[in-house]
Amino acid sequence: MKIDLFTIGHFTVHGYGLMIGLGFLAAYLLLGYRAKKYQLSENDATNIAICVLLFGFLGGKLLYILVEFKAFLQDPLSVIGSEGFVVYGGIITGILTIYIYCRIKKLNFLQYFDILAPEVAVNQAFGRVGCFLAGCCYGRETDSAIGVVFPDGCLAPAGVKLLPTQIFSAGADLALAIILMIYARKTKYKGNVAALYLLLYSIGRPVIEYFRADERGAVGTISTSQFISIFIFLIAVGFFLFNVKTQKSAADTVSDSKTE
Repeated sequence: MKIDLFTIGHFTVHGYGLMIGLGFLAAYLLLGYRAKKYQLSENDATNIAICVLLFGFLGGKLLYILVEFKAFLQDPLSVIGSEGFVVYGGIITGILTIYIYCRIKKLNFLQYFDILAPEVAVNQAFGRVGCFLAGCCYGRETDSAIGVVFPDGCLAPAGVKLLPTQIFSAGADLALAIILMIYARKTKYKGNVAALYLLLYSIGRPVIEYFRADERGAVGTISTSQFISIFIFLIAVGFFLFNVKTQKSAADTVSDSKTE
């Protein structure tokens, strides 16, 4: 729970930035291993990951600007320069980045979307630990034993026990990555790992949001992320069913042609 971990001369290592860096490194190493295992191009997988990181960050920042548009109009630089970031913006632009890259390189979009999904969850887990160190994305006040008191200098209110929703999120993201990697070994339909990622994330995120108490934008009585989760859930279900139906139909067609 410390924004600045240590300083060497004029160089300061921030907890949030360090965890984002470590998260990308862990995701990168895991991606290289899994790309090789599933006989996909390690070079293309790495290039896509770097592009997703860059454009995902921009997408997350852009959605944050939209959520905080009134504040942006009053003081654009303070909003742009803040640590504010909406994960769903990063996910949406990340998916578009994968699609565009695969179209340009004539690669199978679903295969690379599948291979990247667990690594995205791993990176998110590290990012949430970074949120914990910075004190952002904090939870409600609580008297329970799991409550955490943030010190002065963090983004969370100091001196009161708060639910560590950042750690809840980190644990959920790590569990999600493990589930996806196990499922990847079992499913025979391309795109279903990615669909499962979207499905489970869109279920878990609103639950975490319920326990958060930080300012993060709202649509009516629910948070912006809870609102977006509704559409992501519906898209994920449709995506999942479409994959199974079309690929099963294609397999049946091939099987029938072989028996003629």
